[in-house]
Amino acid sequence: MLLPKKLKRGDTVGIIAPASPPNQSNLEKSLSFLKELGVNVKMGKHVNEVNGYLAGSDGERLEDLHAMFQDPSVQAIICAGGGYGTARIASAVDYELIKRNPKIFWGYSDITFLHTAIRQQTGLVTFHGPMLASDVGKEEFHALSKKMFYQLFEPMELHYSEEISPLEVLAEGERIGEIVGGNLSLIQSSLGTPFELETEGKLLFIEDIDEEPYRIDAMLNQLSMAGKLQQACGIIVGDFKNAVPTNEKPSLSLEEVLEHYLGKLETPVIKGFKIGHCEPHFSIPLGAKAKLSARSKTLTIMPGVRS
Repeated sequence: MLLPKKLKRGDTVGIIAPASPPNQSNLEKSLSFLKELGVNVKMGKHVNEVNGYLAGSDGERLEDLHAMFQDPSVQAIICAGGGYGTARIASAVDYELIKRNPKIFWGYSDITFLHTAIRQQTGLVTFHGPMLASDVGKEEFHALSKKMFYQLFEPMELHYSEEISPLEVLAEGERIGEIVGGNLSLIQSSLGTPFELETEGKLLFIEDIDEEPYRIDAMLNQLSMAGKLQQACGIIVGDFKNAVPTNEKPSLSLEEVLEHYLGKLETPVIKGFKIGHCEPHFSIPLGAKAKLSARSKTLTIMPGVRS
């Protein structure tokens, strides 16, 4: 485990768009929040590029990623948005460059593929949290979502309990392990690649958006057949926004699908965490050690930065 160095006021945050083109108006609005945090901003060279559903060519998006990790004046990298595209550049990333220049890397959704690739190739702890154009720059950005950014400025334990949201135990137990995972569809897309998510002895976190129950069923079925669910030492079920049928045909519910695949696991499984495409969005360091307890319905996470 490689912890990035904490931020301090006056440090510089680099902004990149490694997936789809971000909403430029929302991105501009988000910059005032970064000023509130007391950091300076450096925009990636290609953040404004549009190449169909991609924020520039693969080479341009890769260039921005490498430039920010290589730049000694940049102490953290925050993604402007997700969408689609990070898996397209994963094989070309210079992971030795990242390992030599470990720093805070923050995003979620499609960024899941990069989180997994970077962690498994370098050991660097990265952060699953709201992005600038996708979340921060919108009219409503929850106070707790804002507060979660402060874990970057001081090593701190994070504590999640039912004070934040109702939690439901699907399987009993209490385990300690590194948190891995993220967006379920991106986890599924890693299977059979050099960046296939490793879950053995890990706490697997899953979330998604706009996926019907049958699609979530298919993804969990593939993870189950690949042994990924059974190898995990616990499952953290985040937010599944709009996980409802889009037509009037008969369908299982999301709850029935989750119960089928996760309810009989011999390891703790808790659902209801406000982590994902939701407000508030509780940000977590991926790769950090954590304790998941079905007994107390809590998740305790070790710091994701070092002094």
